[in-house]
Amino acid sequence: MMIANLDALYLHTLKDVLYAERRILKALPRMERKASDPKLKAALSSHRDETEEHVLRLEKVFDALGKPARGAKCDAMVGLIDEAEGLMADIDDAETMDAALISLAQAVEHYEIARYGTLVAWAGQLGHPKAVALLKATLDEEYGADRALSKMAEDRLNAAAVA
Repeated sequence: MMIANLDALYLHTLKDVLYAERRILKALPRMERKASDPKLKAALSSHRDETEEHVLRLEKVFDALGKPARGAKCDAMVGLIDEAEGLMADIDDAETMDAALISLAQAVEHYEIARYGTLVAWAGQLGHPKAVALLKATLDEEYGADRALSKMAEDRLNAAAVA
């Protein structure tokens, strides 16, 4: 697909993020099952609910553009989830698994933060104020999830994995 201008790049990136969010929805239940820490399980479950809302917001953005909400394969997310699956298969220790799950979830969060930050800027540049509001709400939640994961890791889970 040839991308000729910012409108086309914006649409392509929206499709990329929609695909990524849908892949995340499929991966989160397995991560939740692998977690042993109750607060980490709860955080992963909560993020699954947020991710469902992220998909709904993206669908609203597509609707506002008059475009079908179809994802386009996101090679970055495929890679991140493949890496997560491989790492989870290699860890038996529960505390080490929890530390790994946080790092894997944060890798996903950082990718999403980068993408949503870009989409917010482009939506503003292209004159899509409704999309700015929807995408910014998701961006704020991604930042929140990242901060919560960092706090959990720093407060107890990383130390538990060392013990």
